[in-house]
Amino acid sequence: MDTFDNWRKSSYSGEGDGNNCVEIATTPTHTAIRDSKSPARTPLTVRAGAFVTFIGALIADRLTAADVR
Repeated sequence: MDTFDNWRKSSYSGEGDGNNCVEIATTPTHTAIRDSKSPARTPLTVRAGAFVTFIGALIADRLTAADVR
């Protein structure tokens, strides 16, 4: 079982609403995602490759949406 002890927030998280975001932690094989307001709850855990694919899809969608504007 992976142990997640390296939780971090986005560098875009600042004061104020910066406390209302998600945090991630990684191991070589998995990525865990949790709500920063409820860190004691069980995180969503996915395989590292699936998370990379997910982030890539978000970036591609954002770039496509920017082209439409």
